[in-house]
Amino acid sequence: MKKTLMAAVLTLCCGSLSAQDADSNVFRAYLIDKESDVYMEISLQDQDIVISGQEVFGKVAGYLARKGNSFCWIITSATVKGKRAELEMVNDYGSDDLTATLTLVNDSTYTLEQKAGAALKVPVSGKWKKLPHTLTLTRRK
Repeated sequence: MKKTLMAAVLTLCCGSLSAQDADSNVFRAYLIDKESDVYMEISLQDQDIVISGQEVFGKVAGYLARKGNSFCWIITSATVKGKRAELEMVNDYGSDDLTATLTLVNDSTYTLEQKAGAALKVPVSGKWKKLPHTLTLTRRK
């Protein structure tokens, strides 16, 4: 009887731990927006991302960038509330900053919505391209 009870308790505990692991991985991802040709690498809870070529910033919660150049928007602060995260971002020059929300829509789709601050811009062919206020990002498998 004791063995059965102990097995049941351990099973419940292990199930609870795996659910917590799944929740913590919701905001650890590599996300892509093919339409705007940008990507995000995020680890909002662990904040252990090191930006390649920009190690001087140390470990951060994540960043948004465009392939083919070193410019990026660094996530300086992230507050996760369920399936939504509130982000503070600054460009790597330190000249512009903004606040945004990143929301999990389903298992593989997120939306990044700018709330306040500077416009989200990335360099394209030597010129600045403003990104839409709402981006739809897909998790890379």
